Amino acid sequence: MLLIQLSNALSVTAIAEVGPAGTAWLRMTIGGAILWLIARPRVRSIRRSDIPPLLGLGLVTGFMTTFFLAAVERIPLGTAVAIEFLGPLLVAGIASKKRGSLIWPLLAFVGVVLLTEPWHGEIDLIGVGFALAAGVCWGLYNVLTQRVGDRFSGISGLALTIPIAAVFTAAVGIPQVVTGNPAWWVLLLVAGIAVITPVISFGLEMLALRRMTHTAFGTLLAIEPAFGILIGLLVLSQSPTLMQLVGIAIVIFAGAAAQRGSARAPAHLGELERRRVDERARLGEVTRNLNLDREH
Repeated sequence: MLLIQLSNALSVTAIAEVGPAGTAWLRMTIGGAILWLIARPRVRSIRRSDIPPLLGLGLVTGFMTTFFLAAVERIPLGTAVAIEFLGPLLVAGIASKKRGSLIWPLLAFVGVVLLTEPWHGEIDLIGVGFALAAGVCWGLYNVLTQRVGDRFSGISGLALTIPIAAVFTAAVGIPQVVTGNPAWWVLLLVAGIAVITPVISFGLEMLALRRMTHTAFGTLLAIEPAFGILIGLLVLSQSPTLMQLVGIAIVIFAGAAAQRGSARAPAHLGELERRRVDERARLGEVTRNLNLDREH
């Protein structure tokens, strides 16, 4: 999470040269190429039923990054992260079977209002809109990442979806790159950012989502707005007001509280691991039957 916000902060320089969509597309393209070389995913192992979640995850990943960078171009990083966080929090509230679960997204919304301080009349509605759109993609990203991660072992699922993300965002990204200033240092900067996100951070996130419960991962996820404020302060010199710090605290509390009582079945295994478990179970059954026959 800290790496994701660091890469977003570093992307501000590239955004000034090739635009938010151009930066997002370059990150997905370079990151996808690196992941493909590392993971070498087996395309032949893809089933017809795997295609919709792979395409879906690629779509939301690409536009989650694009919308968020468009938001960061207009509003502070910490504010953008807190607004974006409403997406997965609302998805968790809707998916929960508990009554009153939607109180936490509402509480987080109160925190976001304190963060944006609309009473000052300086709120950038377009930037807020981009952050909300990124939040919708983030909520869908968490759901689809678990499905793809359960099907493909390691980071092979990521190596398949990031190139798809690059394809989906090409229509909005390439024009900004062509009309911008894609100097060698910009490309080198974006390549370094791509190593951080999506290669390292998304890879670790996918592995974590496959092994952690909703409660543990969601509670850690709730800290991300604080990381956004911290990185914004250290890298971009964006100093929050006292009211904004209170807003961030409310968002974090709402995010952590929303995870109470949530659960995920024991860590889902990849298809290969599941087959091995099944084979061991069958082998154990055969062994037990042989022992019974010998006894008789």
